[in-house]
Amino acid sequence: MSEQTTDLRETIRQRYAAAAVKVTEGGNACCGPEPVEVDENFGSTLYAADERDALPAEAVAASLGCGNPTAVAELHEGERVLDLGSGGGIDVLLSARRVGPTGKAYGLDMTDEMLELAIANTAKAGATNVEFLKGTIEAIPLPANTIDVVISNCVINLSTDKPAVFAETFRVLKPGGRVGVSDVVADDTLTPDQRAERGDYAGCIAGALSFTEYRAGLEAAGFTDIEITPTHLVADGMHSAIVRAVKPTSATQTSGSTTAEERCGVNSCCTPNEQATDPSTTVAEAQAASSCGCGCQS
Repeated sequence: MSEQTTDLRETIRQRYAAAAVKVTEGGNACCGPEPVEVDENFGSTLYAADERDALPAEAVAASLGCGNPTAVAELHEGERVLDLGSGGGIDVLLSARRVGPTGKAYGLDMTDEMLELAIANTAKAGATNVEFLKGTIEAIPLPANTIDVVISNCVINLSTDKPAVFAETFRVLKPGGRVGVSDVVADDTLTPDQRAERGDYAGCIAGALSFTEYRAGLEAAGFTDIEITPTHLVADGMHSAIVRAVKPTSATQTSGSTTAEERCGVNSCCTPNEQATDPSTTVAEAQAASSCGCGCQS
């Protein structure tokens, strides 16, 4: 990872950590938490009033997204859902309600402060079919072919390695699984420099892909049935958009390559949650036996 990429990731982490702290500290005030300051194009106002009222105030206050992915993902009872960049947990908690007690909603975030806030919000909501994971969206700490739906709310544009995000999303989805994402997307006529003129990277603008780039990235990862539908402007030539895509039912691994599990005999390879697929062996033994090629052997 380059120094510039590391610095940018740290800038983003600090911004969202500060947002979580603001909400947490506001929760100790007499009148409850104050929403993180955003304009009308971002935040909790993009959710229906009945959805906001059904959740802890802190989860609503921490909302920084550009849409409501749970409204477009068409979640069903019993499904397993993963939210990339779950923040204070608003989309995870809404998903958990939709998939019911036989389903499960995972949230993935890299920021300790947001994870602490999300776990506290889960306890307040009384949700029992929820699990939060620490990690990055470029290296999802879940086994392949285990998730029915991947959602995300204005987070993929923050990644400096979007091909890795698309590949990892494809990997964890079951064959036939689907993506239902809200994200910022740029007009095809805007150059990267022109996008940066309209807003910074941490503000969800400079790092946005164009419509053509987004589609090409999903196709390269193996997705089909791709739909990218703009919903409202967030800056000149920059749109909040609903992104849908499907992993083909014939797919069993990341497009064009073998999975880490096949290479190493290890689930969630190169993540904190890695474990040998054969419970009678250790991770190191599995990697040694298979001549692991993922580059993470100790």
